[in-house]
Amino acid sequence: MSENRAFYNEILTEHNLRPYHKHDLADANLILDGVNPSCGDHITLKLKVNDEGIIEDGAFVGDGCAISQASADIMLDMVIGLEKDEAIRLSDMFFRMIKGEASEEEIEELDEAGALRDISHMPARVKCATLSWHSLKVIVDKSEK
Repeated sequence: MSENRAFYNEILTEHNLRPYHKHDLADANLILDGVNPSCGDHITLKLKVNDEGIIEDGAFVGDGCAISQASADIMLDMVIGLEKDEAIRLSDMFFRMIKGEASEEEIEELDEAGALRDISHMPARVKCATLSWHSLKVIVDKSEK
């Protein structure tokens, strides 16, 4: 196993075993249930977005495999404090990375989410990794309308 892959596994394990953002968020004003029917992953994404469109806080609850749980926690680490547009830009970049279309600079910008870059080689796990990111996109799009 390469040193890089071991480092990535460590990141995913840490976010799965000790997810910082896995809890209820009573004052969330954007809430969306995300489900991956192929393996039963289920998360409820909760965001608190202020009038300026900044994601002030976020959390998730639900159950799923290690990849879906770690991915949700990493995503929330990245988007809390950002404007919704910036969160969507990162989400789009994440999807490009999963498809193998992101540049090294983009993957670097995705920080710990880069730990999921090799998931594209495991097609059955792609939906696990993208569940929370897809939910983020849907929830923000709905809030814009």
